[in-house]
Amino acid sequence: MTKLYQKLIKLCPSENEIRKGLRRVSDLTSEARDKHLLMNILNVIDLTSLNTSDNRSRIIHLTGKVNSFSGRFSNIPNVAAICVYPNFVPVVKEKLTVKNVKIATVAAGFPASQTFRSVKLAECKMAVEAGADEIDVVMPVGSFLGNDFARVADEIREIKEAVGDRILKVIVESGLLADYEQIFKASMIAMDAGADFIKTSTGKTSISATPEVALVMCRAILDFYSETGIKVGFKAAGGITTTDDALTYYYIVSTCLGKEWLSNKLFRIGASRLANNVLADISGTRNDYF
Repeated sequence: MTKLYQKLIKLCPSENEIRKGLRRVSDLTSEARDKHLLMNILNVIDLTSLNTSDNRSRIIHLTGKVNSFSGRFSNIPNVAAICVYPNFVPVVKEKLTVKNVKIATVAAGFPASQTFRSVKLAECKMAVEAGADEIDVVMPVGSFLGNDFARVADEIREIKEAVGDRILKVIVESGLLADYEQIFKASMIAMDAGADFIKTSTGKTSISATPEVALVMCRAILDFYSETGIKVGFKAAGGITTTDDALTYYYIVSTCLGKEWLSNKLFRIGASRLANNVLADISGTRNDYF
């Protein structure tokens, strides 16, 4: 591991710091229902379809909804990205017509990250060649839990080289890690190895994103930025369905990292049901558009 990692790993926030941070966020969230703020939240959503039952028709339908969104809601910004399995990237690439929405995909043996590294690299390269703008991968959690941190870092570094200038989001799968120190350490390893974003979860485990985990990860991002000047993004994913959920993560990013992190360049929420709920709160009427 690098000297930078060895230096920063000692900065994990304490339980008391996390509790204080959550109290500040709770106070802000209880007051927030501003429509402009909710529009900002809609604009950081990675609209996700990662189902075993997904097929070409379903992905075409989802992409069509994104394409026609501005015609239906002219004063509301669109979602940040459509996130699908790699085999559907060519479908989204073919059908997506709006230029401000990215194509994101999960790759490298998602969600378990349990396959040959050569397969992981090949899948990531194929996704990029098919038109993906952003690649979401799970770090090798088993290697991390076995304390083989060098292997984790090497794999992330190789994947980043494979995807080139495309955005790499590294999922630490926080629900499988033992404590905040492990989550902080995993975040530092991922950033030190070249991750453009660090992400909480796949949404495929019993415990996904939590506000406590988000605070720990955002603190890691802040410490990494303070030391390197490199801005790494944060993505919360897994079980985020209500507007109040989204507001909580918005204010965690706001209070911990500042306004510079509040656009979709550095902040995302991965969700399938959230967009309709936020849209309903913006428009004042229930409308299951997506």
